[in-house]
Amino acid sequence: MTDSIKTRRSIRKYKAKEVDNSLLDQLLELAARTQTMGNLQLYSVVVTRDAEMKQRLAPCHFNQPMVVQAPVVLTICADFNRTSQWCRQRRAEPGYDNFLSFINAASDALLYTQTLCNLAEEAGLGVCYLGTTVYQPQQIIDILKLPRLVMPIATLTIGWPDEQPVLSDRLPLEAIVHRETYSDYDAADIDCLYGPKESLPENQHFVEFNHKETLAQVFAEIRYTRKDNEALSGVFLDTLRRQGFLD
Repeated sequence: MTDSIKTRRSIRKYKAKEVDNSLLDQLLELAARTQTMGNLQLYSVVVTRDAEMKQRLAPCHFNQPMVVQAPVVLTICADFNRTSQWCRQRRAEPGYDNFLSFINAASDALLYTQTLCNLAEEAGLGVCYLGTTVYQPQQIIDILKLPRLVMPIATLTIGWPDEQPVLSDRLPLEAIVHRETYSDYDAADIDCLYGPKESLPENQHFVEFNHKETLAQVFAEIRYTRKDNEALSGVFLDTLRRQGFLD
């Protein structure tokens, strides 16, 4: 078990030092050895280095500073466009303009993303995964000129670390692993599994700063609210339709 996994951190500040194309290409190529459905590699990666392009992408990620500061921004996409073109050019009729195909391609894209993160961190690079990619996908599609059957799924900022933030907490193994069948949680389980997380000073400060009573309230009522989740779900589904994955 490598130390890079046990001590991994999200890096949001980077040194003013470029990431060599040769190193980046090596990592991108190695990551392609990850698992993939049917050996089809249903993903594409858009590499952004140009400062103007990063400035255009930044609002899609709520102007988080690392989008502009990082030497490299990678947008990983679920891609059935390439496979569909291959089929048509080889006298095969593709049937991938549907939701199941999107799920398969999105799974491929996320597997590739995680493998790439691991490889980059082993090489000494810092990485930050941006979940905001799926919040405003149409803007990213327009900026990166993504064709039909291509959908942005994840964004990584990559560079040489200029910070060493503290390790974020994780739930214990018992919280996520079920033996043979799923065992639902009772109140005592939740108290046991989440109590240590809730008692951390940084999380207690987080609750106080947001003027809430519990950490769960911060997440459910401020950070990831029903209203926002439903609105962003609508945006995402509309974008999937425009990109050809839904009728």
